[in-house]
Amino acid sequence: MKEASLKRAALVVAAALFMQMLDSTIVTTALPQIATDLSVNQSSASLLVSVYMLFAAIFIPLSGWMAKKMSRKTLFLLAVMLFTLSSVAAGLVNNLAYILVMRAIQGMAGAMMVPVGKLIILENVAAKNLLQILSFLVWPALIAPAIAPLLGGYVISALSWHWIFFLNLPIGLGILLAGYLLIHDQNDREEAPFDLVGFLLVALAAGLILVAAEVLSRGLPLLAVGSAVLILGIFFAFLAFRHLQKVEQPLFALDALKIKSFRIYQTGGSIFWMTIGALPYLLTLLLQVPFHWSAIEAGTYVIFIFLGNLAIKPFTTPIIRRTGYKYALVIALGLATMTTFLMAAFTIETAKPWIAFVAFVSGVGRSLALTSYNSLAFAELSKKEKNAANTLQSVMQMLSQAFGVGFVATLVALFSKIFVTSLAYQVTLFLVALISLYPLLEVLTLPKNVGEKTL
Repeated sequence: MKEASLKRAALVVAAALFMQMLDSTIVTTALPQIATDLSVNQSSASLLVSVYMLFAAIFIPLSGWMAKKMSRKTLFLLAVMLFTLSSVAAGLVNNLAYILVMRAIQGMAGAMMVPVGKLIILENVAAKNLLQILSFLVWPALIAPAIAPLLGGYVISALSWHWIFFLNLPIGLGILLAGYLLIHDQNDREEAPFDLVGFLLVALAAGLILVAAEVLSRGLPLLAVGSAVLILGIFFAFLAFRHLQKVEQPLFALDALKIKSFRIYQTGGSIFWMTIGALPYLLTLLLQVPFHWSAIEAGTYVIFIFLGNLAIKPFTTPIIRRTGYKYALVIALGLATMTTFLMAAFTIETAKPWIAFVAFVSGVGRSLALTSYNSLAFAELSKKEKNAANTLQSVMQMLSQAFGVGFVATLVALFSKIFVTSLAYQVTLFLVALISLYPLLEVLTLPKNVGEKTL
């Protein structure tokens, strides 16, 4: 694809990512009303989020293999169609079991939609354009979480929770039309056998880790169960890793892990994604529970994180090109870590403008880090390595984000047994900040010129 065509295709894939992230975020705002209308408890309603993430994590590894067997453009468009139709179908019937089935289908479709779309871009972009093109795929991760709570609240109050699912119809139809017209991708088919053992091991590991995150987020009564499930998930992850290393034709290869610029995204980058998932959740609860702010006021101040995300976005590519990947990540991770330490010092007497400013700077750091990590991860990979690397990164990213919330929820519950509530949140934030030091220290080991061919 030519550069102009590639930009348009990247925007189509970005729109698909936006639809997926908006859907997964906005459903959360509708859970109380869904629980009331369906006469179920809140825990049962929250399965609408958990089931979606579970099926997405399980089927992401399948996306790379299917992208070898058929037209990637066709697979992407089919996934968008299935995601859209299952979303609309979820809003048609007031039955929890039925909606859970539709959410499972959505998760399967989402597992194909975004990874395959991203792979189309990765395998067509020239190294010199990688940073610019991949920057298009960052904005949905910044905008969707910022507008979802407000949009969801408006839709629920003006219409009903059913329209949360119907919103995807016009977006999905627009993506289908734009994708058909603007994506020009011709990939060779490969005779790749299906690694059933690898798929089952990866699916078990991902599923168990997600279940553990959900159980751990329920608090201390289920700590032992959640920990046992997590250990079992890690065990299957180890078995999956060993299998993928040894088998002649694995579900996806692990060769990309030999390249440090990709490997650090799976180690320190996974910790970074954990904090991305956990920090807005943790800050919201800190302001609401020990500080006794209203949900609306707390949500308003947390939005400053996303405002920081958006404010720095036009400048991320120039900053990375000016400083290089290494020092852009040092700046970004330094800001993210410093602001987390500052959040740990928040008290009920802390000035509200200071809370807003710290949240804003945190968002700046997170946005710059996200853009840098995403581009650097693929900067030194060959075209052959990108399919498997994209699959592995997609799985790790989803698991890290999901596990972050369960991890901090468990810490807060544990510390609440030892300290007063406000101190429990402060100690949790302090530990999150300490953990955030690892990605920063890891980045310092990179060579100064890492990924320079893409700048």
